[in-house]
Amino acid sequence: MKVQYKAKRNLLQTILQVEILQGLALTLRKLFSRPITRQYPDEKPPMYAGFRGQHALVRDPLTNASKCIGCMRCATVCPSRCIHIKTHPGDSGQRLIDQYAIDVLRCVFCGYCVEVCPVGAITMTEVFEYASYDREAIYFDQEILLANWDRFLEQTGYDDTYVNPFWRPRGTLESRLAAAMRRDVPADWTIEGQFVGTKVRQPPASKPITDTEAAHA
Repeated sequence: MKVQYKAKRNLLQTILQVEILQGLALTLRKLFSRPITRQYPDEKPPMYAGFRGQHALVRDPLTNASKCIGCMRCATVCPSRCIHIKTHPGDSGQRLIDQYAIDVLRCVFCGYCVEVCPVGAITMTEVFEYASYDREAIYFDQEILLANWDRFLEQTGYDDTYVNPFWRPRGTLESRLAAAMRRDVPADWTIEGQFVGTKVRQPPASKPITDTEAAHA
């Protein structure tokens, strides 16, 4: 590691206290410069695509209930174990949701739950203003999560088809994504935009099975 020391001052610089004059000059320049502080809450910051904000459960437009199918993938992949789900089997074998809750105070906002959901039932909206003075208000149960979704649509003007297209691993083939994640994304989010060269690296084709291999199978 190279350490660079400040040059030693000469006698004139010591007498005139050049460092103090330089500091005063900097203060004078900033005094008349344009302020860069955003006057919040009158000036709201812009929300960019992929922002990890308030959690919400997406409503199914046909049933008006949550799209969640109880696959438990979100709870399994969650690194902070803040998602709590309870289900029971239905008459036709499907899982019915008894409880879906998120302890937001434990959440690290990694977005894994949104990425692994096969039906796009859980999302992280662009809402960032939801502070509270008590812990109970930050514990989102299923009703609160659905209300968050309704309020998000009302405030933004989105419809029921909204899916944040950035909740997908960058450069993943669309054929490997769940149907809910197959949305139009910018070019740099696709595998073509990630590959530098003349050809796109495609997954290896499956090798056909010969008669000899089939006989030993």
